[in-house]
This record gives sequence, structure tokens and C-alpha cells, in this order.
Amino acid sequence: MVQAGVTIKVMPKGVEVDRVALKGKMEEKINSAYGDVGEIRFEEEPVAFGLVALKFTFIIDEAKGTDMVEDWEVEDASDISVIDFRRALG
Repeated sequence: MVQAGVTIKVMPKGVEVDRVALKGKMEEKINSAYGDVGEIRFEEEPVAFGLVALKFTFIIDEAKGTDMVEDWEVEDASDISVIDFRRALG
């Protein structure tokens, strides 16, 4: 099994969105789509005018791919996109 590192960027619908709740929803979505991915690294990235994007980095089986991510619908997220996908060195 070849593993890949994936980074997903999530844009909240607005500055009033509860980022902690959105983080939890995204972690559930990632684990339900890919199975237990182990550690999910998380960071916040200020965008503008108080808007903060959420970034999630984790390891998956490369065969599963990331095509489905663009179609995910998560409450309070306006955009979900893959910003990095690379083979994990092991």
C-alpha cells in the first residue's frame, strides 16, 4: 500500500462560524471517507477581515485518491479543496 499525504483547506461561510465545531465536523468527514487516518494535523490560516481558513493534513492510502473531497458538503463550509497531495516517504 502506497501512502500519500493530503492537505485540505476549508473556507468557512463567514467570520461568525464556530471554527471549533467546523473542525470537528471536518475530522468526522475525513475519518468517515478514508477510515481511521491516524493523526490529523490542524492549523488555522488568517485570510482577510477576520476570516480564518482551516487546514487539515493527514495520511491516506494513495489508491483512494482525493477526487471526492471537492464534492463534500459540510455545514458552515463554503469551499473545501485539496491544496497538496504527495506520496509519503516511508
